[in-house]
Amino acid sequence: MAACTRNIAKVLTGCHRHLLIPCGQSLTSISQTASRHLPTRNFAAAAKPAKKEKKDEKTTVEKRERIIDNTNRHKPYGYTAWSPTDDVYITKFYPKPVYDPGTAVDMLKSFQRIDLTSPKQPVYIDLKLDMKLEKKKKVDPFVSTVHLPHPFKTEMNKVLVFTEDPDQAKLAVENGAAFAGGEELIPKILDEEIVADFYLSVPGFINKLNPLKNKLRKKFPKSKRGLVGVDILKMLQLFKTGHEYLVERDCYVVTKIATLDMPKEHILSNLQTVIEDVCTHRPASFGPFIQKAIISSATSEALEFQFHLPAVEEDAV
Repeated sequence: MAACTRNIAKVLTGCHRHLLIPCGQSLTSISQTASRHLPTRNFAAAAKPAKKEKKDEKTTVEKRERIIDNTNRHKPYGYTAWSPTDDVYITKFYPKPVYDPGTAVDMLKSFQRIDLTSPKQPVYIDLKLDMKLEKKKKVDPFVSTVHLPHPFKTEMNKVLVFTEDPDQAKLAVENGAAFAGGEELIPKILDEEIVADFYLSVPGFINKLNPLKNKLRKKFPKSKRGLVGVDILKMLQLFKTGHEYLVERDCYVVTKIATLDMPKEHILSNLQTVIEDVCTHRPASFGPFIQKAIISSATSEALEFQFHLPAVEEDAV
């Protein structure tokens, strides 16, 4: 019993000594002997690419199209020869031929007979225009109506005439106008009870047509297109049987000019009339207005033809 008591006293004495050791010494000894595990980085951050200075738009030199002159060359640039010598050949190796208008019409008629297609199919022309003017100005896309010497439509256009004069309205109806009248026609047009191909107006009535601007849009009467005037009979004569065409995709005119069953002379006469009217929309001093002309029918291939400029433009140049 006495031995057990002595052992317990020794244990308590050792514990008491251990508790009396200063905390500062124990922390110092631990910090000096403990191994330090500091984070390390074995890579470097990528350098940011230097910002490229923006070039001023004014200093950039515009690339100009390469103009190739094939005059006096034994073959055109990029092709095998001027024309093929065999009956069977690859078309991409030779420049597309340019035909005389009469020859092109004869070819369209022969295509129709070979393919056994309808002889009454329409004939189209596709004109590419040079819309450039002086400096950076361009010709605005236009809409025009021309009287063809040989009309191909079976029905006349519906023409409406705006006028407050009952005598003028009666005269217009007697000469082929589908509708004629004043403000009483405006609600009927807005409700689509009346629909016409062309809307004509006398100058004194044009200010009362503002409610129809959003409804008619391109068909709204404008003096620029000859839809506003005093001579109603002259306007009716043009727009009853007139043929309308417009500029699409900035510089193209694609329009019908005839049907394939019409005589060759009638097709050529309509073709020349449309070309002459197109050339009036730009001054002749700027050079040829039409850059390329193509003729085709509804089922045939397109044929490029050499158009003839009006005699007036040739004198002006």
